[in-house]
Amino acid sequence: MKFARLAALSLLVISAAGQAAAAEARNIVLFVADGLRYGSVTPERTPVMAKLKAEGVDFANSHSLYPTLTTVNASAIATGHYIGDTGDFGNVMYTGFPVMADGGSPVAFLENDTILAEMNAHYDGNYINEASLLERARKAGFETAVIGKLGPTRIQALTASHLGVDTIVIDDWTGNDAGIALPPGYPSALRAAFIEAETPPVSVPNFTQQMHFAKIATRVILPKFKESGKPFVLVFWSRDPDASQHGTRDSLGEVNPGIDSPTAEAGVRDADTSLGMILEALKKLGLDKTTDVFVTADHGFATIAKSSVTSPAAKFTNDDWKPLRDLPSGFLAIDVASALNRPLYDPNDSFRPVDYNNAETLKHGAGYIGLDRTHPDAIVAPNGGSGLIYLPGKKARENADAIVSFLLKQDYVSGIFVNDKLGPIPGTLPMSAVNLMGEAKTPKPSIYVNFRSFKTNCDDPLMCTVIVADTSLKTGQGMHGSFSRAETRNFMAAIGPDFKAGFVDEAPVSNADIAPTLAHLAGIKMKSKGKLNGRIITEALKGGAPVQWSKETVSSEPGEGGLKTILNMQTVGKTRYFDAAGFPGRTVGLTEQ
Repeated sequence: MKFARLAALSLLVISAAGQAAAAEARNIVLFVADGLRYGSVTPERTPVMAKLKAEGVDFANSHSLYPTLTTVNASAIATGHYIGDTGDFGNVMYTGFPVMADGGSPVAFLENDTILAEMNAHYDGNYINEASLLERARKAGFETAVIGKLGPTRIQALTASHLGVDTIVIDDWTGNDAGIALPPGYPSALRAAFIEAETPPVSVPNFTQQMHFAKIATRVILPKFKESGKPFVLVFWSRDPDASQHGTRDSLGEVNPGIDSPTAEAGVRDADTSLGMILEALKKLGLDKTTDVFVTADHGFATIAKSSVTSPAAKFTNDDWKPLRDLPSGFLAIDVASALNRPLYDPNDSFRPVDYNNAETLKHGAGYIGLDRTHPDAIVAPNGGSGLIYLPGKKARENADAIVSFLLKQDYVSGIFVNDKLGPIPGTLPMSAVNLMGEAKTPKPSIYVNFRSFKTNCDDPLMCTVIVADTSLKTGQGMHGSFSRAETRNFMAAIGPDFKAGFVDEAPVSNADIAPTLAHLAGIKMKSKGKLNGRIITEALKGGAPVQWSKETVSSEPGEGGLKTILNMQTVGKTRYFDAAGFPGRTVGLTEQ
């Protein structure tokens, strides 16, 4: 009865909120500040974003999707679906086939347009198996463009032609042979605006590339869209502050100041400046009154610490600059091979055997494990604050039991999620608990390993969180991917003719809610294949009534040593929002109640 009343109320709210959008065509600007933490937005540090959230809608209970990674959340932002449906299970994934753009490796890093094209070709033209907001907008007659960071930019327009004849796609590769072609008239428009066609390289901070993309958006794309007279959808994926937080070297080997360093702070300002340029252009062009602007971040961030006392891999490192027992890149693959007592092969280096006992390492951290490298017992894909383990063999359950038993003894682990088809394993929760089981086409991981996080001394724990990360980056640099609240609490805000003014939304919202909400405002229909959908954020729209939500804690059966994987989540109706997960005392923001 409660859900029925909520559903009826939601329909009334959606109908009322949609009347304004139907009266006049709406434009949409979606600005993604990659890696921006909610707490990073202050009037002093980010005046543009602080003003926007104060005057528009401040989503104070925001959520990234787990794993808190870029392509993962890019797929959710694009489609409005959770990861069990999109199948974008990590930045690094086992693809199920040899990826030629990655040297024939079946474990590939997806932030690459050529690799994404191969993924599409292998999986029926669209590996995420759901239509994106941009695709639907284009078919509905909107002008569409996406600008920014290589990888997540292309994911917003996966089905767009490489010839540049429909959605405009501008990223790191624009202006060279590997890039997507510019539409007719755009090369000359760039020259007239004193903008080079070729994208500048990434820097730390990434100011030069940021300004290049912002100039294209404000001097070329938006004026041309206005000239067309059609409604439009523009997505701008800002590489900063992600690039600067990853790349900061201000405190190598130390966790303070970590990603609160001057270099990382400059990256935060880069994103704010870019957004300010877009908002100013909308106003000058007279488009601000008909344009809804939504700002989000794909995930939060944390500082890296790579120490472990228990990890076998910590004993094998030959990096003499590191403190004793610091973890090498690829430590999870080395540890799983050690636990199973199996040979280790490098899928990113022609399946070279890796003698980890003598300090040999993996090229990119991924590993094939088994007596026969063509039929591995386990495949490990490193993803910063989390690791993905695939168990393709007939002894998948037996190997899962052995791996979980080993992981429960490791000090760097905080929570384990296991594929539902393997059955319950004490100490773990099923992947379905966090919406990782759905209609995905891509190979589903067997085990997600969440890594430990902790806080240093500061007033806000989410602003001084430190994580163990499987990465080539060093202690003191930045990373994400784990299930701490520091990484799930991204920045989200909105402003425009259809959003409330000066409104703080205390209800939970996530990146999966963005596409349904913006599609609704623009009158765009979003048909679904899977059922793991986000919701329309009705309470933030003009005329929208408050929604009810609840908090819940889910706990696994205790495993070896009494460890339990605990999940804190919230719900609005049937829509789930995940706060934090892990073992008690090992994940920032996790509570046992």
